[in-house]
Amino acid sequence: MVVLATAAVVLTVLAGQLSVGITAGVVIVLTFAGVGLVIAWRQPGNPIGWMMVVFTLVYVLGAAANYYAVLYYRLGHRGLPLAPLALLLSAVQVPSFAIVPAVILLFPDGRVRGRRWRWAVRAYAGLAAFVLALILAGGVAALAGHAVRLSPTGNLTSSGHLANWLANPPGWLSVPLVGAIVIIGLSFVGHQLLSWRAAEGDRRQQLKWLACGGSVAAASLILAAVVGVAGLLAGLAALPVGIGVGILRYRLYDIDRIISRTLAYALVTGVLAGMYAGLVLLATKVLTVHAPVAVAAATLAAAALFNPLRVRVQRVVDRRFNRARYDADRTVTAFAARLKDAVDLDSVRDDLADVVNRALQPAYISVWISHPD
Repeated sequence: MVVLATAAVVLTVLAGQLSVGITAGVVIVLTFAGVGLVIAWRQPGNPIGWMMVVFTLVYVLGAAANYYAVLYYRLGHRGLPLAPLALLLSAVQVPSFAIVPAVILLFPDGRVRGRRWRWAVRAYAGLAAFVLALILAGGVAALAGHAVRLSPTGNLTSSGHLANWLANPPGWLSVPLVGAIVIIGLSFVGHQLLSWRAAEGDRRQQLKWLACGGSVAAASLILAAVVGVAGLLAGLAALPVGIGVGILRYRLYDIDRIISRTLAYALVTGVLAGMYAGLVLLATKVLTVHAPVAVAAATLAAAALFNPLRVRVQRVVDRRFNRARYDADRTVTAFAARLKDAVDLDSVRDDLADVVNRALQPAYISVWISHPD
């Protein structure tokens, strides 16, 4: 997979299409590959790891073949062998993304629960196979007509009437087809969200990792589309990381702390950035203070307010998103207040055991007391 990814990057450079988005794509697919290999190694009976590996192989192979075909058919490097095969292999790149929603549905143990979801998976696989067949048929028609024309990114253009029709099917065919695939894929995500609401214990934490990784990936995709910064697509790598942690259960219960810290620091950063900009504008535009002095004063004010604001925001966020930590802190604080006036060792021991049980919920508790003698 590393060799294929390297070949894809080299071919992209030769085709003059290397960009930040391509680099981010390499990071994403290699993350999928690494997580998939670890899952397949640790849990060989779980199909999710193998599906992630297959997705990476198919996508990277399609990307490399795509730019190989661009070099031959668009840029005129006619000495390259197997160009028709590369054109056909490039067809698998886009349909490979259909594997990702299926991975989400099968999370975390690789099983489909319920007969209707099995039928949904079959329908989804059939639609994805039909899309792949259409793309392959377009390439075959273009090769048969000896009229292959590719765009800089490898899409078929002006390759004969039939090839164009297959590569760009009419709306009455493409809209229902793509719509059905999107709706079924979103239903897989919705199914996991509903399962999260009803789950308990370890399974709830597993689904929370999936939801967290998926949220970061979706936010990265939206920001990249709105802001126009392709490098933000690297956030899509959060999805395979969340899948891997959830399945392997490595530091499973740290997700609550990660969420609360992320939200707290994001809110603090936003508030301080707004305050900083407001102070600079107020000092320079209203009070007519020199810009360097205004910037220095705003920086000092933001630095002074950072820690008090962080503590307050963290408390509010923990109360809403990390309730276990919030309740544990309150329990320990109350115990410390009671301990100041306690004189009976037995009552202190019982109170300590009760506090530890409520705050940490351990499997068992042992209290060791050292006597003066």
